[in-house]
This record gives sequence, C-alpha cells and structure tokens, in this order.
Amino acid sequence: MLISGLYTDFYELTMAQGYFASGKWQKQACFDYFFRTQPFHGGYAQFAGLQDLLDYLPEFRFGAPQIDYLQRQGFADSFLNYLEDFQFTGTMMSVQEGETVFPNEPILRVEGNILETQLLETLVLNFLNFETLIATKARRLKWSAGEKTVIDFGLRRAQGLGGIHASRAAILGGVESTSNVFSAMEFDVRPTGTMAHSWVESFDSELEAFRVFARIFPERSVFLVDTYDTLRSGVPNAIVVAKEMESTGHRLQAVRLDSGDLAYLSKQTRMLLDKAGLREVQITVSNQLDEHIIKSLLEQGAPIDVFGVGTSLVTGKEDAALDGVYKLSEFDGQPKLKISENIEKVLLPGKKKTFRYYDSDNSFFADAVLLLEENEINHMVHPLHPLKQLDLRGLKKEELLQPVWKNGAPLISRQSPYVIADFAASRLEQLPPEHKRFEYPHVYKVGISDKLMQLRDRLIKAKANT
Repeated sequence: MLISGLYTDFYELTMAQGYFASGKWQKQACFDYFFRTQPFHGGYAQFAGLQDLLDYLPEFRFGAPQIDYLQRQGFADSFLNYLEDFQFTGTMMSVQEGETVFPNEPILRVEGNILETQLLETLVLNFLNFETLIATKARRLKWSAGEKTVIDFGLRRAQGLGGIHASRAAILGGVESTSNVFSAMEFDVRPTGTMAHSWVESFDSELEAFRVFARIFPERSVFLVDTYDTLRSGVPNAIVVAKEMESTGHRLQAVRLDSGDLAYLSKQTRMLLDKAGLREVQITVSNQLDEHIIKSLLEQGAPIDVFGVGTSLVTGKEDAALDGVYKLSEFDGQPKLKISENIEKVLLPGKKKTFRYYDSDNSFFADAVLLLEENEINHMVHPLHPLKQLDLRGLKKEELLQPVWKNGAPLISRQSPYVIADFAASRLEQLPPEHKRFEYPHVYKVGISDKLMQLRDRLIKAKANT
C-alpha cells in the first residue's frame, strides 16, 4: 500500500512548519500512545498494528510529488527543503504486539525532535487504533466460539482499503482464515471460501450445481444449502452429491447455512447428515454474526463447527473506533501535561514505564505506571482517587515497554500473524475470567506511583497559578 509523508493530517504539517520556522524543531520531545475507554464495553483490549506501523515507517518520506503538492498548498520553501531529506530519526518503545492492554497506560512511547514526533501522530493513531479495535473484536468472537472455527468474511463490508489490515488484525485476534485473498497473500495467512447463491442459481438445478462444483473442487467442496429450501432440497441434494463423492474417494467438507433460524436449521441439518452416515461433514454458518449471537447459538446446543463473520468483525461493530490518543508528555527535558475540567482527561506527565504485576498463580494482578527513573514501588494509587491504594510488595513484575525502533530501523523481527495470535491467546489466558465476561466485566486495576501522582498534581497546581 502506498504510504508517504502525506499520510497525515494537514495540521500536523502546519505545526511542523511552525516548529521549523520558530527554531525549536530540534528540541527533544516524548509522546505517549494510550486509549481511555475499553472497546465494546469489555474488560480488555488486544494491542495490534505495531508491525504494520514499523513496516511503513521507512516509507514516511517526502518525494518530489509530495513536495510539489505541499508547495502548491503554500508551505515555505525553506521548510520544504528540510522535508526533502526527512526521515524519522527517533526511537520507539512499545508493548509487544498481541499483548493484553488496558486504558490509561502507555502502550507506545515515541521520542525524537518535536517536529518528527509530531508528524508521526496520525500514522501511529491510524494503524494502532484500527487494528487494536478489530483484533479485540476477533478475540471476543473466538472467546464465544471456544474450540469452534471462526473465519473472516468481511472484506466486502469493510471501509475501503481498511479491509486489508482488518483481515490481518482479525488473524491476530484468533480468527483462523480469511476470505480476503489480497491480505492472505500479503500477510501469509490461510485463504478460504465456498460459493455464493449465484453459483447455484446459474444452473438448471441445485443438484447439478453441487455436482459440477464437486467435480471441479473435489478436495475442498463446501455446499451452500439455503438458496431454495434448506431442509427439503439443499441438504438432501448435498447428501446425494456427498455420497457420489465418497464413491470416487473424495469427501464433502461442509455445508453452509446463510439464512434463517441457524440454531434450528443446524440441528436439523446435523440430524440429516448423521442419518446419512455423513458425520464428518461439518456445518458452517454465516449471516450477520457477532460474539453475542455465537454465544447464544452454542448455548442453544447448535451443532455448528465453523462461524463465518463479516460486518461486525471488520467494522468493529458496535464501536466505530478505538479512542486511542497520542499526547505530549515531555518537551525539552520538562514534563508536560494537558489540563482538563474533566479530571479523567488530565494527562500523566513525563517519561514513564509500565509494570505488570502477577499474583501467586501467575495471573495478571494489576498494571502500574511509573516514572522512567523508578523501579521498585510498594504500592500504587488510583489515578483519580488517591486514597485507593493497592499493595504490590512481594509480587512478580514485568516491564511491558520494550525498544522496537532505533537508528532508522526496527529492532524486532517480523512475525507470522499466527505466531502473534498464539502469543495473544496465551496472554489472555493469564487474565482472570471475570475480566473477560461480556456482561459487566470486572475492571482491571491500573494505577500510578506516588511520585507520578505528585508530579502530576504539582504541575496542575503550577498551571493554576499562572
């Protein structure tokens, strides 16, 4: 996908020219990426998009066409001369892609001069917000499906080219394969697909449609059985062709239901298939599925093996976006914060680190945000309610932010989306179940150190007196 320095918002370039013209562009800055609200009213999010961000970062440059365009927009020649040689020279620290993350803790830290770190804001937010949202949705779908298979069917319902990275994020979230052939090739994941109703309708009979498909694709036949009448013609015709396939040494892989009462139809379909001795033929369902519908179907005992999910997965339905933000926390060696009338939006100043603490059975216990120079704290405090404190003494801890970019190159190697998905699943296993339920999930504890609290309060007081 084409990326350039124009993959940004206009005001980022306006500020960049302002930093350049004012002579302050070389002063060092630190920005934090984090989000404020859990997506889908859930208890966690799965971090995604880091590898794509690092892959495209070297392409965030300004060639002749981009410089010419900006010149026509009125940017100064001196600034454009600088942009001709622009590349990000700073550093990045990040949690590992696939990590389970929570609101109001730094997930990515970007350091460098103020001009370059400012220009990266849109790129960072675009990739991380979107892919984290979709990966989290996919993980919720997989949590509902359990050992059953979930497939990404969403490209045709995606927001344009966003569907490319939506499919990658879906795999990171635990989805097994995708109908999106472009993404399957781009990210080396498994493509999948069956047939549409148009295939069946293009033949004189449903039976002929199934027979021709089986002849052309004997090793991967899946029949869509609801074009006309699922139980009176679709499944019976599938059984006829499945028996014919057996006589030639082949096997029907599955039948697919795409409409109607999926719980009822899947039970009746399973009964007909089993009666015909076709117990190995799986049942795939699709049609406006989400994590709640999947959960309900399985609770009803629906004998479904594979769920094909489209719209709700790749659009992150019901959430339109993750509210991730990219905020300045230090400039020219001085901690910075934005003050808001809403105390929940007051930022945490300075360079920070995040520790994850574990209880005795190695489950996630709490995350604490500390100033960079801190290492050991006895307790953490609630960022909004200082009297609420949590004892951390004696607990095993792990620092989550690790170096991922330096000297113009990534510090981590590319990984298969399936490898990241396995890591994500293992991390989510360490999250206690009360945080994973859909109804009123328990809020995971994220706190800050006393020193960070004192720094924030001191800066708020100083700003109030100016």
